[in-house]
Amino acid sequence: MRAIFTALALSLALPMAACSRDASEDASAATIPLTISAAGKAHVFNVEVARTDEEQDRGLMFRTSLPADGGMIFPFQKPRIGSFWMKNTLIPLDMIFIRADGSIDRIAENTIPESLEPVVSGGEVSAVLELAGGTAARLGIDETAKVTWKDGK
Repeated sequence: MRAIFTALALSLALPMAACSRDASEDASAATIPLTISAAGKAHVFNVEVARTDEEQDRGLMFRTSLPADGGMIFPFQKPRIGSFWMKNTLIPLDMIFIRADGSIDRIAENTIPESLEPVVSGGEVSAVLELAGGTAARLGIDETAKVTWKDGK
């Protein structure tokens, strides 16, 4: 009987351990510098790059915090309408939709955690940047800003 309870306990603990390991691996992922130039000031962030479909699908899901200078960039192979949701995303985010020339198409501020409502760009974009909710307002970043990062964008 004790063996059955031990096996049951392990079967429940292993998936939970796997989830927590995945979240910590994401949090320690390699970052690249990204700069947002707004109102004569340059704001530098260290962001993760979601390059693969799997990385883009997961995004910042299950994170419980994000550094003030952190975030994630989602570059697209070719410009398209950007559409994101907040499923399994536990913290509010600012989503910055970026055109091919680095100009900002739209900023969706303080998106609602775990919402299934799509957050959509205004036009075709080449990337989407996710920052901690409230960052754009705190730093005075608006649609007149320019975004650059080391991948040449």
